Amino acid sequence: MRASDPQLAEALEAGSRVTAHTTRLGGVDVTEQVLSWQLERSYSTDLPDAMRAFSGSSSAQLQLQISGRDGSSAPQLYSPWARRLTGDIARPGQSVVHAYGTDTGTLPAFRGTLRNRSAASGTDTVVLTALDGAERLHGPAALPKPYAGFYWRRPVATATWCVDELLRQAGVLTAPPVRYPDFDASKPLTLVYASLHGGFAAPYGQPEIVPDPRHYSWTREGAPHEMALVPHTVAPDTAGLTASWFPRSRVTVPGSKLFAEAWVNSAVGIGSTVALEMDLNREGVETGRLRLAVDFSKGVIYMHSGTRDNNSGWYFSWSLPQLKTQPGVWHIGGLFDTTGTGDPVQPTVQPRLTGPDGTNYLFGAGTFNDPSAGQPVSELYQLRLVTSMATEGVQLSSGLPAMPTQAEFTQAGTWSKEAVLDEAILPLYSVPRISGSQWESLTQIAKASMSTAEFDERGIFRWRNYTRFAKAPTSPDLTLTSVRDVASLTVTEEIDACRNYCVQPYKDWTSVGVVSGTVYSDTAVREIPGNSSVVVEYLLAEEEFDVGPPNVDDDESVAPGFSVRFAASNAAGADAVKGAVDLMARREEGRLVLRFTNRTAQRLYTVLENGKPSVSVQTLKPSADPTERQATSSAPGSTSEKYYGRQEYFGDTSDWVQDYRAARGLADAMRAAGEHPVPVIGDVEVLYDPRIQLGDVIRLLDSSGAEVDTLAWVVGIKTASTGAGAMQQTLTLRGTRSNGVPADQNLTPDTHADHTPVPAGPSYAAVSSAYPTLGELSANGRTWRQVKEGTDV
Repeated sequence: MRASDPQLAEALEAGSRVTAHTTRLGGVDVTEQVLSWQLERSYSTDLPDAMRAFSGSSSAQLQLQISGRDGSSAPQLYSPWARRLTGDIARPGQSVVHAYGTDTGTLPAFRGTLRNRSAASGTDTVVLTALDGAERLHGPAALPKPYAGFYWRRPVATATWCVDELLRQAGVLTAPPVRYPDFDASKPLTLVYASLHGGFAAPYGQPEIVPDPRHYSWTREGAPHEMALVPHTVAPDTAGLTASWFPRSRVTVPGSKLFAEAWVNSAVGIGSTVALEMDLNREGVETGRLRLAVDFSKGVIYMHSGTRDNNSGWYFSWSLPQLKTQPGVWHIGGLFDTTGTGDPVQPTVQPRLTGPDGTNYLFGAGTFNDPSAGQPVSELYQLRLVTSMATEGVQLSSGLPAMPTQAEFTQAGTWSKEAVLDEAILPLYSVPRISGSQWESLTQIAKASMSTAEFDERGIFRWRNYTRFAKAPTSPDLTLTSVRDVASLTVTEEIDACRNYCVQPYKDWTSVGVVSGTVYSDTAVREIPGNSSVVVEYLLAEEEFDVGPPNVDDDESVAPGFSVRFAASNAAGADAVKGAVDLMARREEGRLVLRFTNRTAQRLYTVLENGKPSVSVQTLKPSADPTERQATSSAPGSTSEKYYGRQEYFGDTSDWVQDYRAARGLADAMRAAGEHPVPVIGDVEVLYDPRIQLGDVIRLLDSSGAEVDTLAWVVGIKTASTGAGAMQQTLTLRGTRSNGVPADQNLTPDTHADHTPVPAGPSYAAVSSAYPTLGELSANGRTWRQVKEGTDV
């Protein structure tokens, strides 16, 4: 229930219902012009009505009737053809905020945007209809299609991660936003952004190394913002759990400024270290490395430059005692500047951190001078996270002009948290295809996972899992009695509500591997003028999975699959050029778009050593379709089966359920919710209470007729004011439990079939006496049945 101030609570408990409301359109108070209003919100569930469970999305709708003012009618002021000066207050898309309560105070009831307006000429009424935050989620839904899940045969995301990503696309955030999401040649670019809100999938960048799910979990408790990756165990001889991502653009070194950052909670995890490592693809097989690491047990920050293969190089370190003395949420970041001169370049590095108390720490920059720290020409290969503590919001950006300021680093005041998620559920080896709007996709996920999606009265999005049904609630948020609060109530019960044999299908990916998909070979050598870009596009089928930017080949090593080779002349035998071209890849409306940006003044060409075009694009795909299996939850011989027989409920087949444990959890939840029929509580007209919310637990006490004393969930609320002081509120309820196990006391139920022996009919002796011979029996013309049963029919 919504919290209220003591005065409002006391007035409601005392039975006072002197109603009041406030309404704002476009930030302007129009309360006095509201003639009537109606607000309705409910879960659009498709589960059987009487199951002790509910799911689906809830989109609240507010309808207003407003009048004119200052001698002008409402149509004159607010119709679609009214002057913009007055009409824009009621235009579609305009903000609406509504609150209702009593004369002692009001509570937020609705926050959204207008959808339509209707003005009838000759009247003083304009009818407005508004939708809550769901209106913000009408953009096209899109999710990444990483191959790493079936490549490693490990979950790459969860349904919860997909929910978070769909919300992020619409600007409904659970954590700080991506710094530089859009490509602009004159601005920085985010290369990797991994929220780690229940998955390794990323909207920018692509997961490459996915850890074993036995070694980590997703947690909301202690997460810096919403959800974090928490290691459980790590492989021997490693510093922590490892995950990595390919960047969406392989920027060049020397020439780039790379800013790596993450949020960690040093009080949650199995260790005290976290590191962000950038692998650099040098000539041959050698891999360079830039590394930011923080050791909280030692109170030291490290920034390293060198190689990965033999761990050579040099590092700077900075001491920060607060790392040891202030456990909690830290924001860590480090700038690697490789724009200096020289070959190899000596990077300049500088860390920046924010502590649990909000204190910002900026340290002095250091420039390497040891030869082992130098970085020769190369391209960014991947970003690697190695952590032993709770980690969230890993991000890598390039093109920054300098170290971010404190305000830029913290992003304070640039965003607000507008969504709250539940624990991560439904691990995904392959992210399902989606279509339609973001809200339609959220609704699909909610129904597949028995979850609920809604914007509350303050405009905050809330996602709740089926785990709320694991145990029936034992205490109510509010008690409603027929003596004072309930005006009408109908309770019914039906056997069709019983579900004691529940089956949940799922797609099993555990035996699916990875094979090569389509190979696109360029048909022409591309010329890339100095300090300019060339864009190349390839058709990419909807069912094909994402690919990262191509690797850059040289004359010493050739990367199989997705690769390109550059040379300074369009001729066979021309030497390969490394570290000169930024390569960006993005998926866009059925096309794979590659952008080659030449960072040098010389012309370059996409040509192989034999003179042929060098761009080669190879996609990966699953080796087979997943196998459809079923998880079943039943209890043979249970009390439920004894009294109601075996009653099946078959869950919908969905691409969102890809794991036996997840499917079994859903099946168990369905059986727990329907093992005994729960009485259906119809629309309940109650004494208006502005504190009631969807999902509240109500205790119903009816001593006047139905003799009800039960707990029920609120799954629908309809509140309307048709005139001054006239308020009506109707609740749709879902019972939380059945009325116990049948006793059938002093009853002996009849069996399913009547087993009373039928009359035996005439004996053999009687028949032989009446018909001594067979001829006499035949001459009589009677059938055997007539003879045996002693009838003439």
